Amino acid sequence: MTTRLGLSLPQMKHYDIGRDVAEVARTAEDIGYESLWVFERILFPEPATQGLYGIPGLPWPDQYRSVADPLITLALAASATSRARLGTSVLVAPLHIPFQLARSLASLDAASGGRVVAGLGTGWSHDEYAAAAVAPFEQRGKVLDELIDVCHAVWGPDPVAYEGELTTVAPSEVGPKPARPIPILLPANAPKALHRLVDRADGWMPVAMGAEQLKQQWADLQAVAEQRGRTAPLQTVLRVNTTYTREAYTGDDRRPFQGSVDQIVQDLVAHDEVGLDEILIDVQGRVRDAQELQDVAAEVYEKARAAGV
Repeated sequence: MTTRLGLSLPQMKHYDIGRDVAEVARTAEDIGYESLWVFERILFPEPATQGLYGIPGLPWPDQYRSVADPLITLALAASATSRARLGTSVLVAPLHIPFQLARSLASLDAASGGRVVAGLGTGWSHDEYAAAAVAPFEQRGKVLDELIDVCHAVWGPDPVAYEGELTTVAPSEVGPKPARPIPILLPANAPKALHRLVDRADGWMPVAMGAEQLKQQWADLQAVAEQRGRTAPLQTVLRVNTTYTREAYTGDDRRPFQGSVDQIVQDLVAHDEVGLDEILIDVQGRVRDAQELQDVAAEVYEKARAAGV
C-alpha cells in the first residue's frame, strides 16, 4: 500500500496567513497530498530562558517569532479544501483548557466533514506554560491525561458529564459533535508516555531522526503494545522536519532531511522502508514564500512517488 503523504501549512512570520494558507492548502490537495498539518508555538521568549526543545544553548529559529494559531490555520484550510485530512502535529495540549479544546476540535471536525486528526503532545517550553496559565509544567502528563478523558466525554453522547482535577462538567448537552470519532495521536519516547500511547491513543506520531532510530523506536513501541495486550492497530504518522536547501548539501555532517529535494527524497525512501502509514513533510521554514513552498512541495511529491514512496 502506498504511504500517504501530508504537508505542513504555512504558519510562520514570513507568510501572509490570510492569503497563503488557503492557497497552499488548495494547491497541496490538487498535487495529491492527503493531509494538511499545523504545529504550535505560542510565543518567542526574548531573551530565551531555555534552549530549543529544552536543550541548553540551542537557539530558537527566528521564524518562531510569529506562528499562527494552529486551529485558526486549520479552519482556513478546511474552508479551501474538500478531501485532505486536517491534522495537528502537535498541539501542546496542556496549554489549552481541556473542555474548550475538545469543543473546538469537535466543531472543526463537524464543519470539515470528519477530517480532523488530533496530534497531542506535552511540549517543553516553561515560558509557554507560564503564559498559558492552565497548569504548571510539572503537571503536564496529568493534564494531558485529563484532556484526553474530556475529549472522549465531550465527543461522546449527551448528556456529557465529567469530573476531574481541572474540569467539572455537570450533565449537559454539548455540541456540535464530531462527524466521526476523532483519532488521537501521541508522540512518545519515555516509558510512561509509551504506556499512555498504547493504552489511550489511536496512534503514534514520531519525529524523523534517522531511519535506523525510527526502526528501533517502532519495534520498541510494538513490543510495549504486545506486553500491554493491545490488539487494535496503531495509526502511524511520521513527522519530517526538513532543512531544505536549493543546492545539494555537500558536507560530511549532513543530517537526515537536510539538503536539496533529491536528498530529502532519498531520506524519505529510507524512512518509508520502516512501514508507517503516513509521512508529514514540513518545508515551510526554509523557503522564501508561499509560491516557493508550493513549488518545492510539488517537486518533493512527484519525486517521492517516482521513487516508490
